[in-house]
Amino acid sequence: METELLMCGYSHHTAPFYSDAHGQSMPGYLFRLQTEGAASALNEGKMETIGAGDLLLIGPGDTYRLVIEAQEHPQRGHVVFSSDYYLSCRGTWLNDWWDARQRPLLSRIHYEERLLPLWRMLILERRRLEGGQAELADYLLRTICLTIDRQLDERSAARGRPFIAARLKSYIEEHASRPFSLEEPAAHVGLSVSRISHLFKACYGKTIVEYTQEIRLTIALERLRYSVMTLEQIAESCGFGSYSYFFRVFRKKYGLSPSDYRAAHAPELATGANRGVRTAQAQAPASRSRLSAQHRGRSNPS
Repeated sequence: METELLMCGYSHHTAPFYSDAHGQSMPGYLFRLQTEGAASALNEGKMETIGAGDLLLIGPGDTYRLVIEAQEHPQRGHVVFSSDYYLSCRGTWLNDWWDARQRPLLSRIHYEERLLPLWRMLILERRRLEGGQAELADYLLRTICLTIDRQLDERSAARGRPFIAARLKSYIEEHASRPFSLEEPAAHVGLSVSRISHLFKACYGKTIVEYTQEIRLTIALERLRYSVMTLEQIAESCGFGSYSYFFRVFRKKYGLSPSDYRAAHAPELATGANRGVRTAQAQAPASRSRLSAQHRGRSNPS
């Protein structure tokens, strides 16, 4: 294997913790993601407080020092409260990955939807009594590394934009393939619908509904060309809810119907997969006024 997982787990501290007072030099790579509470870590020669979403990337030979002490908790008072995911690893693939670019020792990332499920899968694979699959653990570790790079790239691209706007964008990308109301991303970031709508438009130059539709249409194009799904199935699986709404949005964007697009780009799929939707397609123009009234001014991506 080109990667070797030395340790991997989840840690929750309710008592003070102090690593070596002078720091320790790491033999391999250490990743530590703070998920709850707070701790202090050595960063560029000084101790710095880290909170939820802060990721430490320690390379071979780098000095690592961690301190966990009591902090003020809004409900519990002065208590020790700190949770993190960690892993230590080494290997030739990791050496190449590490050397390929500069990464900050400490960075704030959005981890819930993408990184954390991978980390948990790696922990479970590591814990399997029969030893787990080394190849699966290898690829999970590589995927974690590449996902970290994706998060760092998105953080860099969003520099100057509020962190909450990036969280909203990530949430939309994760959930665009199903109908959802704006109350859901609003609850995800703890703001009102009007506030997230204004914030997203100010940061990205388009509304949440517009961005959601762009993602759904991109998914639909792929399925029109490469899947045998019917048009109604594509509409439902891409989050449009109904073929009539999908038809209207698609034709407005591309100037032709979904069935005409499929006939032009995947004629071998058009006959069989389009069967059974001709009635819905014929009814779409007739129902356009009703749909326009239904969706006009509507703050719902579905």
